[in-house]
Amino acid sequence: MNFFLLKTIHVSSATISITLFFLRGILSLNGSPIMQQRWIKTVPHFVDTVLLASAFGLAYTIGQYPFVDTWLTAKFFALILHIILGSVAIKHGKTRTIRISAWLAALVVFAYIVMVAMTHDPLPFFN
Repeated sequence: MNFFLLKTIHVSSATISITLFFLRGILSLNGSPIMQQRWIKTVPHFVDTVLLASAFGLAYTIGQYPFVDTWLTAKFFALILHIILGSVAIKHGKTRTIRISAWLAALVVFAYIVMVAMTHDPLPFFN
């Protein structure tokens, strides 16, 4: 598949993913009944599947891979952290304070992932 098409799919699905995460966080933290609707539980999984598939496609296309290239390794581990924090924020946090803290931390980790993607550097703060 064409690199620019893959990149467009990846960036678009990342934008949709973080937008949905942001909104789901607000809804969850406010106890909204919308969080019980089927679409709010399924659409993010579909979007994240497209995001991950496009990430694999991009890695293959550019010939760079996690555990070989440091910036992709950093993105991989940051993604795992983002997923764990998101799970605590949306579902598993025992207190509101824990859920808010996890939600904010997950947003910061997502910003880090974007910065690493843009700089191809695992320490993008020092560029």
